[in-house]
Amino acid sequence: MLGITDIWTYVLGTVAIVLLPGPNSLFVLSTAARRGVPSGYRAAAGVFVGDTVLMVLSAAGVASLLSAYPPVFLAIKWAGALYLGYVGLAMIRGAWRRWRSPAPAPAPAADEQAFHPFRRAAVISLLNPKAILFFISFFIQFVDPAYAYPALSFLLLGLIAQLASTLYLTLLIFAGTYLAAQFRRRRRLAAGATSVAGTLFVGFGLKLATG
Repeated sequence: MLGITDIWTYVLGTVAIVLLPGPNSLFVLSTAARRGVPSGYRAAAGVFVGDTVLMVLSAAGVASLLSAYPPVFLAIKWAGALYLGYVGLAMIRGAWRRWRSPAPAPAPAADEQAFHPFRRAAVISLLNPKAILFFISFFIQFVDPAYAYPALSFLLLGLIAQLASTLYLTLLIFAGTYLAAQFRRRRRLAAGATSVAGTLFVGFGLKLATG
């Protein structure tokens, strides 16, 4: 079908990979929980852009370059680990300040300009080894090299992946909205949940650095 060798295997595999917990989905969920639906979708848009860039690079042959030169992939892996650790520590610091402060937490829009959910999500996506490995070892395997229009095959595969991601991230965003309603009434609960999310980000970074 349009140069795709086994589309249903690809669909099932993509859904399974999207559902695996990772830094992208956790960042979108935590952003929606702390700052609401609009910020959640800004973070999701960053994930979509980052994934799209990885898809284009994979189609252009960069995936083969990373496979042929492991030190390049290792450098990306370490950069991703450091950035995830940075994001996690920033979340933990913010949660600690919220826990100690007697004042109510600021409104979600108050620090939106400084937070940049779109930019952070895009960087997390671009430096996410899980996503890079997906496009290196899985994504390109379903394109028939004998098909006359491989760009069309990559486009269809990319649309399927983005559709699965959109549906899943939308579910997380509205789940985060429910959590936000609970957090507004329980400031220390919000701080505790943010600390847990930050700790998970640090854990993701350590796992990448040592794996």
